[in-house]
Amino acid sequence: MPATRIKTDTPLEPKPSIRGHGRLHALDGLRFCAALMVVMYHLTARGGGWPTPVREIFPETFRISAYGYLGVQLFFVISGFVVCMSAWGRPVKAFFVSRVVRLYPAYWFAVIATTVTVIVIPGGRRHLPWNDILTNLTMLQQPLMVDHVDTVYWTLFTELRFYLLFAAMAWFGLTYQRVIAFCCVWGAATLLVAKAPPGPLRLLLIPEYSWFFIAGMAFHLMYRFRPNLLLFGIVGISFCVSLAPTIEEFKRLTFLGDRAAWPVIVLLAGFFGIMALIATGKLSGVQWRWLPIAGALTYPLYLLHQTIGWEFISYFAPRGADPWVLLGSVIAGVLVLSYLVHKLVEKPLTTYLKQRL
Repeated sequence: MPATRIKTDTPLEPKPSIRGHGRLHALDGLRFCAALMVVMYHLTARGGGWPTPVREIFPETFRISAYGYLGVQLFFVISGFVVCMSAWGRPVKAFFVSRVVRLYPAYWFAVIATTVTVIVIPGGRRHLPWNDILTNLTMLQQPLMVDHVDTVYWTLFTELRFYLLFAAMAWFGLTYQRVIAFCCVWGAATLLVAKAPPGPLRLLLIPEYSWFFIAGMAFHLMYRFRPNLLLFGIVGISFCVSLAPTIEEFKRLTFLGDRAAWPVIVLLAGFFGIMALIATGKLSGVQWRWLPIAGALTYPLYLLHQTIGWEFISYFAPRGADPWVLLGSVIAGVLVLSYLVHKLVEKPLTTYLKQRL
């Protein structure tokens, strides 16, 4: 007898949602807010450059900005979402090119601009040896045990490791099932190495921050294929498990003093809640025209604000400058510089690199 084919109505791949997959203005705004959190943390909580303890200069602001470092965790959630969205339906080569042209043009400018600022402005810092500066241009200074030109660059190596893991999965083509499997396998591997001593596997798997990337990818699957219980489960587990390393990191920031840990939980819950609103289309109506511009400023703002800001503060604060006027001037100046970098560096170099890569 001929074999009988069993007919099933259950598809292996969920149907895409009816929402469009164009630019998400709310995500641009959220990215900009994350950058401002980090900026305020470095300038009014971490306190580089001020002649007296920063909590005495900005006592009320300090209570809030002390938690601004969590903007980095929000960046990682957004990165998981955006990388999954931008790589979908594209070959690995296109993914590689998109990451290179996204990361390097503004980064190269930031390394040069920060070095020049440290040399020119007598703020008290000394620039690195020239061979270390050249190593920084590769973005691989951290695994090569070379100091950063600006310590904020540490997050870029974390991003590169995520890209490497994601590219290995994307090599076979992105599907709903493969991304789900990748999230689960990466999460399980993270649990196995979370308490392991430093080593190559632990370095690759990023156990301190992997849950944020995993949640971001799950949020993108919600946006692309509609939410379901499995995806909410991945997000929920990611949130709960991420709390332990995040609070542990918070406790290591002893210069912040004896601060309560509960705002860390509240802020992370807020981040995940806003991402859930974006992923489920609840914020698709947000179409303010200035948000894409704010989103474009985010990356250069992040790269340029810390050491350059500290140098200007170190020079002008001891000379009697009003703290609030100086703080506002530094932030405004870095925002203007970020806009110029986006227009005059990122855009032309992106076009040039895309054509030749």
